[in-house]
Amino acid sequence: MDLAAWGLDKFDWVFFLGILNIVIIDLILAGDNAVVIAMAVRSLPRAQRQWGIILGAGAAVVLRVVLTFFVAKLLVISFIKLAGGVLIAWIAVKLFIEGAPEQGEKGAKTIWQAMWLIVVADITMSTDNVLAVAGASQGNPFLLIFGLALSIPFVVFTSNLLSILMDRYPIIIYIGAAVLGRVAAEMIFTDPAVVQWLQPPKWFAYTMEVVFAGGVIVVGKLWIKFVFRKAEETEVSPPDHLRPGQSDEV
Repeated sequence: MDLAAWGLDKFDWVFFLGILNIVIIDLILAGDNAVVIAMAVRSLPRAQRQWGIILGAGAAVVLRVVLTFFVAKLLVISFIKLAGGVLIAWIAVKLFIEGAPEQGEKGAKTIWQAMWLIVVADITMSTDNVLAVAGASQGNPFLLIFGLALSIPFVVFTSNLLSILMDRYPIIIYIGAAVLGRVAAEMIFTDPAVVQWLQPPKWFAYTMEVVFAGGVIVVGKLWIKFVFRKAEETEVSPPDHLRPGQSDEV
């Protein structure tokens, strides 16, 4: 085995400093991904949640390893982060609607439905994590794979904790949706095309993050009200053959 090819030929302070940096990065950046996973598996039966979290996080990390080799080039292409931010905003609203207490038990009913949401959201959101780990690894293949693999247990533990807390404290669903809304705004307003067009100052970017954090909740609430109103109108409206001026006799 060629240890040099895997970056294991030198165990100096730079190597161990890289490990420390990667551990810290994974701890800090695991939160956003854990939120979307916890919200996606919340509607699953408790017996399936653990598998949903493990399989979803594992599949996402495998795809991260593949994407790592060209994600840096993708991020400089205009509209990539803009499209990703719009997608995350949509996922945030969708997960909020499905997880809102007034909706009852809706949302993903199978592990595969949950995994699909997890993988799509995680890959869209993971650009910062991938770039940070890639930078901390300084081209060392072992450190790169170590950093991406280490994110699995961090995300799994945090997701498990959040999914349990969401059952007891529904307000966490609101917080989770707001976090995803903030991430969406951050991606949108750091897209190269948006930056070149708007040249937004820092205060504007922070303001948009707040607006999106509250916006996904407002949109979700309005959609739930719209669906409830339509359902009530359907229940109240009499069938066509019993409307005024018509007889129910055959």
